[in-house]
Amino acid sequence: MAFTTTTTTTPQNLTTFTSSSHKLTPSHSLTFPTHPTQTLTSRAISTSISTSTRIHTLSTTRATSSPSSSTTSAETTFHGLCYVVGDNIDTDQIIPAEYLTLVPSKPDEYQKLGSYALIGLPSSYATRFVEPGELKTKYTVIIAGSNFGCGSSREHAPVALGASGTAAVVAESYARIFFRNSVATGEVYPLESEGRLCEECRTGDVVTIEMKESKLINHTTGKEYVLKAIGDAGPVIEAGGIFAYARKTGMIPSR
Repeated sequence: MAFTTTTTTTPQNLTTFTSSSHKLTPSHSLTFPTHPTQTLTSRAISTSISTSTRIHTLSTTRATSSPSSSTTSAETTFHGLCYVVGDNIDTDQIIPAEYLTLVPSKPDEYQKLGSYALIGLPSSYATRFVEPGELKTKYTVIIAGSNFGCGSSREHAPVALGASGTAAVVAESYARIFFRNSVATGEVYPLESEGRLCEECRTGDVVTIEMKESKLINHTTGKEYVLKAIGDAGPVIEAGGIFAYARKTGMIPSR
């Protein structure tokens, strides 16, 4: 995924994208500045707006039972291995502060950022999300408990997950700022489950997410689970982030 550094004025008609979930308090509506002189200066947002191809778009042919990861573009579908974590996974566990000096707009540093994704998890997680010496993870989907992405507001958190090659997080609930940053950067789909999938699935299970049908299928156990529709945030992520979406829809001039 290529990046260019830009500071862009947010258009007046680009205001709020709201998830269908009602579990987060306060609501994780994505509210952006509406005055024409206000700008968004988030590093990860401003460096991701030129994205034309999502890093986790690995294939246009859906895999149905193979653990190899794939993504279908026509009806957004993610298939591959899942990595399971618990509650209150904070941004320091997702990407520790010592790696925040890496600049996502530089391709080599973007890759390095992905290689450190979830490296801050405690030793109780015996399986590493990204194996030592590797730049990418083999896990297409992260399944989490409640309050995923809590802690600081660092935009590097969803960027690191996207850079690692993961496509989506399915959590019981999210910290508002992580949900917002995920949509604004277009790095990962922050999906919400109806129940505690982190207690139903195990790391290494083969899963498929059907976005159109809002469901997750665990092929290892044979069970299916209902997900909450992502709503208006979906097209923004698909476009590659808030500014890419604004350009795509004509809200701001294309380059």
